[in-house]
Amino acid sequence: MSKTNPGNYFEDFRLGQTIVHATPRTVTTGDVALYTALYGPRFAVQSSDEFARSIGYARSPIDDLLTFHMVFGKTVPDVSLNAVANLGYAECRFLAPVYPGDTLSTVSEVIGLKENSNGKTGTVYVRSVGCNQHGAEVLSYVRWVMVRKGNEAAQIAEQKVPELASVVVPEKLGAALPRLALENWDNALAGSGHRFGDYAVGERIDHVDGMTVEESDHMLATRLYQNTAKVHFNQFTEAQGRFGRRLIYGGHVISLARALTFNGLGNAFHIAAINGGRHVAPLFAGGTVHAWSEVLDKADVPGQAGAGALRLRSRATVDLPCAEFPTEDGKPREPGVILDLDYWAVLPK
Repeated sequence: MSKTNPGNYFEDFRLGQTIVHATPRTVTTGDVALYTALYGPRFAVQSSDEFARSIGYARSPIDDLLTFHMVFGKTVPDVSLNAVANLGYAECRFLAPVYPGDTLSTVSEVIGLKENSNGKTGTVYVRSVGCNQHGAEVLSYVRWVMVRKGNEAAQIAEQKVPELASVVVPEKLGAALPRLALENWDNALAGSGHRFGDYAVGERIDHVDGMTVEESDHMLATRLYQNTAKVHFNQFTEAQGRFGRRLIYGGHVISLARALTFNGLGNAFHIAAINGGRHVAPLFAGGTVHAWSEVLDKADVPGQAGAGALRLRSRATVDLPCAEFPTEDGKPREPGVILDLDYWAVLPK
């Protein structure tokens, strides 16, 4: 029997299956520094221990999306090593702050399976939960991914498409926040004078800046997260595939878009939940990412009198500035929308 792991194919998954993912990962300040070098996020709470302490954190927490990528990366060898594409996300909640020195591990449950009509691939739905070294849940989310079949003749015994919430209700927001002392929030140090009350439902914000992605950027990023998906790494095989080159990890686009939102949403210091997300089209090295956001809703944060949450819909584009607020262009490798992300972000009132 081979000692190497070929990864799971679509027919290897079963509804209700529980997967304990290797390996636990201790997050270090080195990881934080590399994340900053890759995306350039500037949010004050994740940048300064002193700023974070002043509003109630023990120290500066790691970026919420770094937590997401670390937890997500653990799932790849078991869920999406043989993936064609990661398709979307739902019901994502950040449940506890993560600090350098914390050790993260991930367990997933298969909650849905749907074979595609071509008989060559299928969609796998998993709910993944990341925990710290104390067993406390830090992140829970659902994602669905298109996975190749190893044997196209294989029969899938039981299929199901799960019903997923379209939005995380406001009552479930804020679990990852300490008791905040937002009376100490310093607009000047945070880099923005715009607080919760300054935003209106329906408002659109062009984040103006663009960031060009190099091959080295996304290769470093996926290695940082121990994401082993073949489509991101192996140019030898991808040269013979559909696009002829490596795909950039979809989460890389999410982090780029989040970093770009600082220009316009500089006080939105915490992502409390991701309601849904869709990778509209692939991104390849050499493309320049831009972003814009729309305010869909506003809500109070339970137990946090000084904080409010904006429901934001951020779209990222490639080689297309967002002054005209583009909403749809799904053609691969042509200018247009590449990411559509719906999430709740917390701001001081």
